[in-house]
Amino acid sequence: MTYHPIQLRNSLTNAKDRLIPLDWRDDRPDAGPDGGPDSKLVRMYVCGPTVYDRAHIGNARPAVVFDVLYRLLRQVYGAGHVKYVRNITDVDDKILARAKDRGVAIEDITAQTTRWYQDDMTAVGNLTPDAEPRATDYIPQMQAMIARLIASGHAYEAEGHVLFAVDSYDAYGKLSGRSTDDMIAGARVEVAPYKRNPMDFVLWKPSTPDQQGWDSVWGRGRPGWHIECSAMSEETLGANFDIHGGGADLMFPHHENEIAQSCCAAPGSSFAQIWLHNGMIKVDGKKMSKSLGNFTTVHDLRASMSGAAIRLAFLMTHYRAELDWTDQRKAEAEAKLAKWRDALGRCWQVAQAGMSVAVPALGVQAALCDDLNTSRAVAAMDQLAARTYKRDAAAAAEFIWALDLLGVDLNEDGKLTAIIAGKEAEAEGRRVSAAKDFEGADAIDALLAARAAAKLARDFARADVIRGGLTAAGVTVMDTPAGPEWTVGDDFDPAKLEGL
Repeated sequence: MTYHPIQLRNSLTNAKDRLIPLDWRDDRPDAGPDGGPDSKLVRMYVCGPTVYDRAHIGNARPAVVFDVLYRLLRQVYGAGHVKYVRNITDVDDKILARAKDRGVAIEDITAQTTRWYQDDMTAVGNLTPDAEPRATDYIPQMQAMIARLIASGHAYEAEGHVLFAVDSYDAYGKLSGRSTDDMIAGARVEVAPYKRNPMDFVLWKPSTPDQQGWDSVWGRGRPGWHIECSAMSEETLGANFDIHGGGADLMFPHHENEIAQSCCAAPGSSFAQIWLHNGMIKVDGKKMSKSLGNFTTVHDLRASMSGAAIRLAFLMTHYRAELDWTDQRKAEAEAKLAKWRDALGRCWQVAQAGMSVAVPALGVQAALCDDLNTSRAVAAMDQLAARTYKRDAAAAAEFIWALDLLGVDLNEDGKLTAIIAGKEAEAEGRRVSAAKDFEGADAIDALLAARAAAKLARDFARADVIRGGLTAAGVTVMDTPAGPEWTVGDDFDPAKLEGL
Protein backbone atom coordinates (compact mmCIF):
# COMPACT_ATOMS: atom_id res chain seq x y z
CA MET A 1 0.00 0.00 0.00
CA THR A 2 1.22 3.52 -0.79
CA TYR A 3 0.88 5.90 2.14
CA HIS A 4 0.68 9.64 2.03
CA PRO A 5 3.70 11.31 3.61
CA ILE A 6 3.04 12.22 7.24
CA GLN A 7 3.10 15.97 7.80
CA LEU A 8 2.85 17.43 11.29
CA ARG A 9 2.55 20.96 12.58
CA ASN A 10 5.90 21.48 14.31
CA SER A 11 5.73 23.96 17.20
CA LEU A 12 9.50 24.46 16.87
CA THR A 13 9.34 25.71 13.27
CA ASN A 14 5.72 26.93 13.37
CA ALA A 15 5.22 25.11 10.07
CA LYS A 16 3.80 21.83 8.82
CA ASP A 17 6.89 19.64 8.47
CA ARG A 18 7.19 16.28 6.78
CA LEU A 19 8.14 13.52 9.18
CA ILE A 20 11.37 11.89 8.05
CA PRO A 21 12.47 9.73 10.98
CA LEU A 22 16.13 9.94 11.95
CA ASP A 23 16.70 6.27 11.27
CA TRP A 24 15.52 6.79 7.69
CA ARG A 25 18.02 9.60 7.03
CA ASP A 26 21.43 9.00 5.48
CA ASP A 27 23.02 11.87 7.43
CA ARG A 28 21.21 11.31 10.70
CA PRO A 29 22.81 12.13 14.05
CA ASP A 30 23.04 9.33 16.59
CA ALA A 31 19.43 8.19 17.02
CA GLY A 32 19.95 6.31 20.23
CA PRO A 33 20.43 2.88 21.75
CA ASP A 34 18.02 1.08 19.42
CA GLY A 35 19.42 2.46 16.17
CA GLY A 36 20.97 0.39 13.41
CA PRO A 37 20.14 -0.93 9.97
CA ASP A 38 18.22 -3.92 11.32
CA SER A 39 16.26 -2.03 13.96
CA LYS A 40 15.04 1.23 12.48
CA LEU A 41 12.69 3.00 14.84
CA VAL A 42 10.43 6.01 14.83
CA ARG A 43 10.88 7.40 18.37
CA MET A 44 8.18 9.38 20.17
CA TYR A 45 8.14 10.77 23.71
CA VAL A 46 5.00 12.18 25.32
CA CYS A 47 4.77 13.86 28.71
CA GLY A 48 2.55 11.74 30.93
CA PRO A 49 0.71 12.45 34.17
CA THR A 50 1.82 13.49 37.62
CA VAL A 51 0.17 10.76 39.65
CA TYR A 52 -1.49 12.14 42.74
CA ASP A 53 -5.22 12.01 41.86
CA ARG A 54 -7.74 10.76 39.30
CA ALA A 55 -7.00 11.59 35.67
CA HIS A 56 -9.19 14.37 34.29
CA ILE A 57 -10.21 14.90 30.68
CA GLY A 58 -7.28 17.28 30.21
CA ASN A 59 -4.96 14.35 31.01
CA ALA A 60 -6.88 12.06 28.69
CA ARG A 61 -6.81 14.28 25.60
CA PRO A 62 -3.05 14.05 24.88
CA ALA A 63 -3.14 10.34 25.65
CA VAL A 64 -5.82 9.85 22.96
CA VAL A 65 -4.20 12.24 20.46
CA PHE A 66 -0.80 10.59 20.62
CA ASP A 67 -2.29 7.11 20.69
CA VAL A 68 -3.84 7.83 17.28
CA LEU A 69 -0.45 9.05 16.04
CA TYR A 70 1.15 5.91 17.48
CA ARG A 71 -1.36 3.76 15.59
CA LEU A 72 -0.71 5.68 12.37
CA LEU A 73 3.05 5.31 12.74
CA ARG A 74 2.65 1.57 13.30
CA GLN A 75 0.52 1.32 10.15
CA VAL A 76 3.06 3.21 8.05
CA TYR A 77 6.36 1.92 9.44
CA GLY A 78 5.33 -1.40 10.99
CA ALA A 79 4.47 -2.22 14.59
CA GLY A 80 8.02 -3.34 15.31
CA HIS A 81 9.52 -0.07 14.07
CA VAL A 82 7.91 2.42 16.46
CA LYS A 83 8.92 3.15 20.05
CA TYR A 84 6.45 5.21 22.06
CA VAL A 85 7.49 6.38 25.52
CA ARG A 86 5.09 8.10 27.93
CA ASN A 87 6.48 8.86 31.37
CA ILE A 88 4.95 8.73 34.82
CA THR A 89 5.95 11.57 37.18
CA ASP A 90 5.87 10.01 40.63
CA VAL A 91 7.98 12.56 42.51
CA ASP A 92 6.39 15.98 42.92
CA ASP A 93 5.44 18.40 45.69
CA LYS A 94 1.73 17.75 45.00
CA ILE A 95 2.30 14.07 45.67
CA LEU A 96 4.13 14.88 48.89
CA ALA A 97 1.25 17.09 50.04
CA ARG A 98 -1.39 14.48 49.16
CA ALA A 99 0.47 11.72 51.02
CA LYS A 100 0.88 13.97 54.06
CA ASP A 101 -2.80 14.96 54.06
CA ARG A 102 -3.91 11.32 53.90
CA GLY A 103 -1.26 10.05 56.28
CA VAL A 104 -0.09 7.34 53.88
CA ALA A 105 3.19 6.46 52.21
CA ILE A 106 4.09 8.29 49.01
CA GLU A 107 4.51 4.97 47.23
CA ASP A 108 0.95 4.00 48.13
CA ILE A 109 -0.40 7.20 46.57
CA THR A 110 1.61 6.86 43.36
CA ALA A 111 0.92 3.12 42.94
CA GLN A 112 -2.82 3.60 43.31
CA THR A 113 -3.12 6.67 41.10
CA THR A 114 -0.90 5.14 38.43
CA ARG A 115 -3.25 2.15 38.26
CA TRP A 116 -6.22 4.50 38.05
CA TYR A 117 -4.63 6.40 35.19
CA GLN A 118 -3.70 3.28 33.24
CA ASP A 119 -7.17 1.77 33.70
CA ASP A 120 -8.85 4.97 32.48
CA MET A 121 -6.56 5.30 29.47
CA THR A 122 -7.23 1.69 28.49
CA ALA A 123 -10.97 2.26 28.89
CA VAL A 124 -10.90 5.08 26.31
CA GLY A 125 -9.17 2.86 23.77
CA ASN A 126 -5.49 3.65 24.16
CA LEU A 127 -2.78 1.10 23.47
CA THR A 128 -0.14 0.63 26.15
CA PRO A 129 3.02 2.60 25.24
CA ASP A 130 6.19 0.64 24.57
CA ALA A 131 7.69 2.10 27.73
CA GLU A 132 6.24 3.92 30.76
CA PRO A 133 9.30 5.04 32.74
CA ARG A 134 8.69 6.28 36.27
CA ALA A 135 10.74 9.21 37.46
CA THR A 136 11.79 7.54 40.72
CA ASP A 137 13.46 4.73 38.72
CA TYR A 138 15.70 7.23 36.90
CA ILE A 139 17.20 9.28 39.74
CA PRO A 140 20.79 8.12 38.92
CA GLN A 141 20.35 9.20 35.28
CA MET A 142 19.04 12.60 36.41
CA GLN A 143 21.98 13.06 38.76
CA ALA A 144 24.43 12.11 36.00
CA MET A 145 22.87 14.63 33.60
CA ILE A 146 22.99 17.37 36.24
CA ALA A 147 26.67 16.58 36.86
CA ARG A 148 27.40 16.96 33.13
CA LEU A 149 25.62 20.31 33.07
CA ILE A 150 27.66 21.57 36.03
CA ALA A 151 30.92 20.35 34.48
CA SER A 152 30.17 22.14 31.20
CA GLY A 153 29.24 25.43 32.90
CA HIS A 154 25.51 25.24 32.16
CA ALA A 155 24.48 24.71 35.79
CA TYR A 156 25.67 25.81 39.22
CA GLU A 157 25.23 24.98 42.89
CA ALA A 158 23.71 27.50 45.30
CA GLU A 159 22.48 26.99 48.87
CA GLY A 160 21.75 23.29 48.44
CA HIS A 161 20.14 23.78 45.04
CA VAL A 162 21.45 23.10 41.56
CA LEU A 163 20.13 25.50 38.92
CA PHE A 164 20.35 25.66 35.16
CA ALA A 165 21.98 28.88 33.96
CA VAL A 166 19.63 30.15 31.27
CA ASP A 167 22.18 32.75 30.11
CA SER A 168 24.50 29.90 29.10
CA TYR A 169 22.15 28.74 26.32
CA ASP A 170 21.73 31.29 23.55
CA ALA A 171 18.78 29.52 21.93
CA TYR A 172 16.63 29.63 25.07
CA GLY A 173 13.07 30.61 24.11
CA LYS A 174 13.19 29.24 20.55
CA LEU A 175 10.25 26.87 21.09
CA SER A 176 7.78 29.29 22.66
CA GLY A 177 9.10 32.37 20.85
CA ARG A 178 8.68 34.48 23.97
CA SER A 179 10.69 37.50 25.05
CA THR A 180 12.58 37.40 28.33
CA ASP A 181 9.96 39.60 30.03
CA ASP A 182 7.13 37.40 28.76
CA MET A 183 8.93 34.29 29.91
CA ILE A 184 9.49 35.68 33.39
CA ALA A 185 5.81 36.61 33.69
CA GLY A 186 4.58 33.38 32.15
CA ALA A 187 6.73 31.15 34.31
CA ARG A 188 5.83 32.93 37.55
CA VAL A 189 9.46 32.47 38.48
CA GLU A 190 10.47 32.08 42.07
CA VAL A 191 12.49 35.09 43.20
CA ALA A 192 15.38 33.69 45.20
CA PRO A 193 18.60 35.37 46.29
CA TYR A 194 20.70 32.37 45.26
CA LYS A 195 19.66 32.68 41.58
CA ARG A 196 22.02 34.41 39.18
CA ASN A 197 19.13 35.11 36.82
CA PRO A 198 15.42 35.07 37.73
CA MET A 199 14.85 32.69 34.79
CA ASP A 200 17.29 30.06 36.09
CA PHE A 201 15.36 26.92 36.98
CA VAL A 202 15.88 24.16 39.51
CA LEU A 203 17.53 20.88 38.56
CA TRP A 204 17.96 19.60 42.13
CA LYS A 205 16.52 20.89 45.39
CA PRO A 206 17.05 19.96 49.03
CA SER A 207 14.60 17.74 50.91
CA THR A 208 13.74 18.03 54.59
CA PRO A 209 13.83 14.87 56.69
CA ASP A 210 10.08 14.34 56.25
CA GLN A 211 10.20 14.78 52.47
CA GLN A 212 10.99 12.30 49.72
CA GLY A 213 14.69 12.48 48.88
CA TRP A 214 17.81 10.80 47.56
CA ASP A 215 21.45 11.16 48.51
CA SER A 216 23.65 13.12 46.12
CA VAL A 217 26.93 15.02 46.02
CA TRP A 218 24.83 18.19 46.48
CA GLY A 219 23.15 16.82 49.59
CA ARG A 220 19.97 14.86 50.17
CA GLY A 221 17.28 16.13 47.83
CA ARG A 222 15.00 15.47 44.91
CA PRO A 223 14.95 16.44 41.23
CA GLY A 224 13.24 19.45 39.72
CA TRP A 225 10.35 18.74 37.38
CA HIS A 226 12.02 19.48 34.04
CA ILE A 227 15.12 17.30 34.43
CA GLU A 228 12.96 14.18 34.74
CA CYS A 229 11.80 14.10 31.12
CA SER A 230 15.24 14.99 29.75
CA ALA A 231 16.88 12.12 31.60
CA MET A 232 14.14 9.59 30.84
CA SER A 233 13.90 10.47 27.13
CA GLU A 234 17.69 10.27 26.72
CA GLU A 235 17.85 6.91 28.48
CA THR A 236 14.95 5.35 26.54
CA LEU A 237 15.21 7.04 23.13
CA GLY A 238 18.67 8.60 22.89
CA ALA A 239 19.89 12.19 22.76
CA ASN A 240 18.08 12.69 19.43
CA PHE A 241 14.63 11.38 18.61
CA ASP A 242 11.78 12.14 16.24
CA ILE A 243 8.66 13.43 18.02
CA HIS A 244 7.99 15.03 21.40
CA GLY A 245 4.39 15.67 22.40
CA GLY A 246 2.28 17.11 25.16
CA GLY A 247 -0.33 19.69 26.02
CA ALA A 248 0.02 23.30 24.90
CA ASP A 249 0.33 24.32 28.55
CA LEU A 250 3.66 22.47 28.73
CA MET A 251 5.32 24.41 25.91
CA PHE A 252 6.61 26.94 28.40
CA PRO A 253 8.37 26.51 30.69
CA HIS A 254 8.53 22.69 30.75
CA HIS A 255 9.37 21.92 27.15
CA GLU A 256 11.50 25.04 26.75
CA ASN A 257 13.56 23.92 29.72
CA GLU A 258 13.78 20.36 28.44
CA ILE A 259 15.34 21.60 25.20
CA ALA A 260 17.86 23.79 26.99
CA GLN A 261 19.12 21.22 29.46
CA SER A 262 19.05 18.29 26.99
CA CYS A 263 20.96 20.11 24.24
CA CYS A 264 23.52 21.42 26.72
CA ALA A 265 23.96 18.01 28.36
CA ALA A 266 24.62 16.39 24.97
CA PRO A 267 26.61 18.93 22.90
CA GLY A 268 25.80 18.69 19.20
CA SER A 269 22.40 17.09 19.75
CA SER A 270 19.15 18.65 18.59
CA PHE A 271 16.90 16.69 20.98
CA ALA A 272 13.40 16.24 19.46
CA GLN A 273 12.98 16.96 15.75
CA ILE A 274 9.23 17.65 15.77
CA TRP A 275 7.25 19.12 18.67
CA LEU A 276 3.48 18.60 18.82
CA HIS A 277 1.12 20.31 21.25
CA ASN A 278 -2.58 19.58 21.70
CA GLY A 279 -5.03 22.33 22.58
CA MET A 280 -6.56 22.79 25.99
CA ILE A 281 -10.02 21.77 27.19
CA LYS A 282 -12.76 23.96 28.56
CA VAL A 283 -16.00 22.75 30.15
CA ASP A 284 -19.09 24.60 28.95
CA GLY A 285 -16.90 27.45 27.75
CA LYS A 286 -15.04 27.87 31.04
CA LYS A 287 -11.62 26.80 32.24
CA MET A 288 -11.86 23.51 34.09
CA SER A 289 -11.42 24.09 37.81
CA LYS A 290 -12.43 22.43 41.06
CA SER A 291 -13.45 25.82 42.40
CA LEU A 292 -15.97 26.20 39.55
CA GLY A 293 -17.35 22.72 40.11
CA ASN A 294 -16.66 21.66 36.52
CA PHE A 295 -13.61 19.48 37.19
CA THR A 296 -14.31 16.36 35.12
CA THR A 297 -12.48 13.08 35.69
CA VAL A 298 -12.43 10.19 33.25
CA HIS A 299 -13.51 7.85 36.04
CA ASP A 300 -16.65 9.88 36.71
CA LEU A 301 -17.44 10.16 33.00
CA ARG A 302 -17.24 6.40 32.55
CA ALA A 303 -20.23 6.00 34.88
CA SER A 304 -22.51 7.70 32.34
CA MET A 305 -20.62 7.50 29.04
CA SER A 306 -18.89 4.72 27.14
CA GLY A 307 -15.12 4.81 26.77
CA ALA A 308 -15.48 4.74 22.98
CA ALA A 309 -17.75 7.80 23.12
CA ILE A 310 -15.28 9.69 25.30
CA ARG A 311 -12.57 8.93 22.75
CA LEU A 312 -14.75 9.94 19.80
CA ALA A 313 -15.70 13.19 21.55
CA PHE A 314 -11.99 14.08 21.54
CA LEU A 315 -11.44 12.99 17.93
CA MET A 316 -14.27 15.10 16.53
CA THR A 317 -12.07 18.20 17.05
CA HIS A 318 -8.60 18.72 15.57
CA TYR A 319 -5.96 18.08 18.20
CA ARG A 320 -4.43 21.58 18.05
CA ALA A 321 -7.77 23.33 18.53
CA GLU A 322 -9.26 24.21 21.89
CA LEU A 323 -12.00 21.73 22.81
CA ASP A 324 -15.18 22.69 24.64
CA TRP A 325 -16.56 19.76 26.65
CA THR A 326 -20.36 20.05 26.68
CA ASP A 327 -23.41 17.83 27.09
CA GLN A 328 -24.10 18.39 23.40
CA ARG A 329 -20.67 17.05 22.46
CA LYS A 330 -21.16 13.96 24.62
CA ALA A 331 -24.61 13.29 23.14
CA GLU A 332 -23.31 13.75 19.59
CA ALA A 333 -20.50 11.26 20.19
CA GLU A 334 -22.86 8.64 21.62
CA ALA A 335 -25.34 9.13 18.76
CA LYS A 336 -22.60 8.84 16.14
CA LEU A 337 -21.34 5.60 17.69
CA ALA A 338 -24.86 4.15 17.67
CA LYS A 339 -25.28 5.10 14.00
CA TRP A 340 -21.91 3.55 13.09
CA ARG A 341 -22.75 0.39 15.02
CA ASP A 342 -26.12 0.07 13.31
CA ALA A 343 -24.52 0.55 9.89
CA LEU A 344 -21.94 -2.16 10.47
CA GLY A 345 -24.63 -4.46 11.85
CA ARG A 346 -26.40 -4.31 8.50
CA CYS A 347 -23.23 -5.74 6.91
CA TRP A 348 -23.08 -8.32 9.67
CA GLN A 349 -21.26 -10.99 7.66
CA VAL A 350 -18.38 -8.60 6.96
CA ALA A 351 -18.43 -7.36 10.56
CA GLN A 352 -18.29 -10.94 11.78
CA ALA A 353 -15.18 -11.56 9.67
CA GLY A 354 -13.60 -8.44 11.18
CA MET A 355 -9.97 -7.55 10.48
CA SER A 356 -9.49 -10.64 8.33
CA VAL A 357 -11.38 -8.87 5.53
CA ALA A 358 -10.37 -5.28 6.38
CA VAL A 359 -9.22 -3.03 3.53
CA PRO A 360 -7.26 0.24 4.01
CA ALA A 361 -9.51 3.31 4.04
CA LEU A 362 -7.44 5.77 2.04
CA GLY A 363 -9.58 8.80 2.85
CA VAL A 364 -9.23 8.26 6.59
CA GLN A 365 -5.53 7.53 6.29
CA ALA A 366 -4.92 10.66 4.20
CA ALA A 367 -6.68 12.81 6.80
CA LEU A 368 -4.49 11.47 9.61
CA CYS A 369 -1.31 11.89 7.56
CA ASP A 370 -2.24 15.58 7.19
CA ASP A 371 -1.32 16.79 10.68
CA LEU A 372 -3.41 14.13 12.38
CA ASN A 373 -6.67 15.67 11.18
CA THR A 374 -9.05 13.48 13.17
CA SER A 375 -12.05 15.74 12.55
CA ARG A 376 -11.65 15.16 8.81
CA ALA A 377 -11.09 11.46 9.44
CA VAL A 378 -14.36 11.27 11.39
CA ALA A 379 -16.17 12.96 8.47
CA ALA A 380 -14.71 10.32 6.15
CA MET A 381 -15.92 7.66 8.58
CA ASP A 382 -19.43 9.08 8.37
CA GLN A 383 -19.33 8.63 4.59
CA LEU A 384 -18.15 5.04 4.94
CA ALA A 385 -20.89 4.40 7.51
CA ALA A 386 -23.53 5.72 5.11
CA ARG A 387 -22.35 3.33 2.41
CA THR A 388 -22.08 0.47 4.90
CA TYR A 389 -25.67 1.11 5.99
CA LYS A 390 -26.68 0.42 2.39
CA ARG A 391 -24.95 -2.97 2.72
CA ASP A 392 -21.89 -1.97 0.69
CA ALA A 393 -19.49 -4.75 1.72
CA ALA A 394 -16.44 -2.96 0.31
CA ALA A 395 -17.22 0.13 2.39
CA ALA A 396 -17.74 -2.06 5.46
CA ALA A 397 -14.28 -3.58 4.99
CA GLU A 398 -12.73 -0.10 4.87
CA PHE A 399 -14.82 0.99 7.83
CA ILE A 400 -13.46 -1.86 9.97
CA TRP A 401 -9.86 -0.93 9.09
CA ALA A 402 -10.45 2.74 9.89
CA LEU A 403 -12.09 1.96 13.24
CA ASP A 404 -8.96 0.07 14.25
CA LEU A 405 -6.71 2.91 13.09
CA LEU A 406 -8.67 5.44 15.14
CA GLY A 407 -8.93 3.07 18.10
CA VAL A 408 -12.73 3.27 18.25
CA ASP A 409 -14.28 0.06 19.59
CA LEU A 410 -17.85 -0.38 18.39
CA ASN A 411 -18.07 -3.65 20.28
CA GLU A 412 -17.61 -2.12 23.72
CA ASP A 413 -19.65 -4.15 26.22
CA GLY A 414 -20.54 -6.55 23.39
CA LYS A 415 -22.95 -4.11 21.73
CA LEU A 416 -21.92 -4.94 18.15
CA THR A 417 -21.76 -8.66 18.91
CA ALA A 418 -25.38 -8.51 20.05
CA ILE A 419 -26.44 -6.82 16.80
CA ILE A 420 -24.55 -9.40 14.73
CA ALA A 421 -26.08 -12.26 16.71
CA GLY A 422 -29.54 -10.86 16.02
CA LYS A 423 -28.86 -10.49 12.30
CA GLU A 424 -27.36 -13.96 12.18
CA ALA A 425 -30.39 -15.42 13.91
CA GLU A 426 -32.68 -13.71 11.40
CA ALA A 427 -30.67 -15.09 8.50
CA GLU A 428 -30.62 -18.56 10.03
CA GLY A 429 -34.38 -18.43 10.42
CA ARG A 430 -34.81 -17.56 6.77
CA ARG A 431 -32.33 -20.25 5.74
CA VAL A 432 -34.00 -23.01 7.75
CA SER A 433 -37.40 -21.97 6.46
CA ALA A 434 -36.18 -22.06 2.88
CA ALA A 435 -34.16 -25.23 3.18
CA LYS A 436 -36.67 -27.10 5.36
CA ASP A 437 -33.68 -28.85 6.98
CA PHE A 438 -32.65 -29.92 3.50
CA GLU A 439 -29.49 -32.07 3.29
CA GLY A 440 -26.75 -30.02 1.63
CA ALA A 441 -27.78 -26.70 3.19
CA ASP A 442 -24.42 -26.30 4.93
CA ALA A 443 -22.57 -26.80 1.65
CA ILE A 444 -24.73 -24.19 -0.07
CA ASP A 445 -24.14 -21.70 2.76
CA ALA A 446 -20.39 -22.31 2.58
CA LEU A 447 -20.37 -21.66 -1.15
CA LEU A 448 -22.37 -18.46 -0.71
CA ALA A 449 -19.86 -17.31 1.94
CA ALA A 450 -17.02 -18.06 -0.49
CA ARG A 451 -18.87 -16.08 -3.17
CA ALA A 452 -19.20 -13.11 -0.80
CA ALA A 453 -15.49 -13.28 0.03
CA ALA A 454 -14.61 -13.40 -3.67
CA LYS A 455 -16.73 -10.31 -4.38
CA LEU A 456 -15.11 -8.50 -1.47
CA ALA A 457 -11.69 -9.35 -2.95
CA ARG A 458 -13.00 -8.10 -6.33
CA ASP A 459 -12.52 -11.59 -7.79
CA PHE A 460 -15.75 -11.35 -9.73
CA ALA A 461 -14.82 -14.20 -12.05
CA ARG A 462 -14.68 -16.60 -9.11
CA ALA A 463 -17.96 -15.22 -7.74
CA ASP A 464 -19.65 -15.81 -11.11
CA VAL A 465 -18.31 -19.38 -11.28
CA ILE A 466 -19.84 -20.15 -7.86
CA ARG A 467 -23.16 -18.57 -8.82
CA GLY A 468 -23.24 -20.50 -12.08
CA GLY A 469 -22.35 -23.77 -10.36
CA LEU A 470 -25.13 -23.34 -7.83
CA THR A 471 -27.60 -22.68 -10.63
CA ALA A 472 -26.39 -25.78 -12.48
CA ALA A 473 -26.90 -27.82 -9.31
CA GLY A 474 -30.52 -26.65 -9.07
CA VAL A 475 -30.06 -23.90 -6.45
CA THR A 476 -31.78 -20.58 -7.02
CA VAL A 477 -29.94 -17.67 -5.34
CA MET A 478 -31.66 -14.36 -4.63
CA ASP A 479 -29.49 -11.40 -3.59
CA THR A 480 -31.57 -9.33 -1.19
CA PRO A 481 -30.71 -6.22 0.88
CA ALA A 482 -30.54 -8.52 3.91
CA GLY A 483 -28.11 -10.90 2.19
CA PRO A 484 -28.36 -13.85 -0.21
CA GLU A 485 -31.31 -16.22 0.11
CA TRP A 486 -31.72 -19.52 -1.70
CA THR A 487 -34.16 -22.26 -2.55
CA VAL A 488 -33.73 -25.62 -4.26
CA GLY A 489 -35.74 -27.09 -7.11
CA ASP A 490 -36.77 -30.64 -7.89
CA ASP A 491 -33.72 -30.95 -10.12
CA PHE A 492 -31.27 -30.30 -7.24
CA ASP A 493 -28.12 -32.42 -7.61
CA PRO A 494 -25.79 -32.16 -4.56
CA ALA A 495 -23.05 -34.03 -6.44
CA LYS A 496 -22.61 -30.98 -8.67
CA LEU A 497 -21.63 -28.88 -5.65
CA GLU A 498 -18.57 -30.99 -4.93
CA GLY A 499 -16.67 -29.61 -7.90
CA LEU A 500 -17.15 -26.06 -6.66
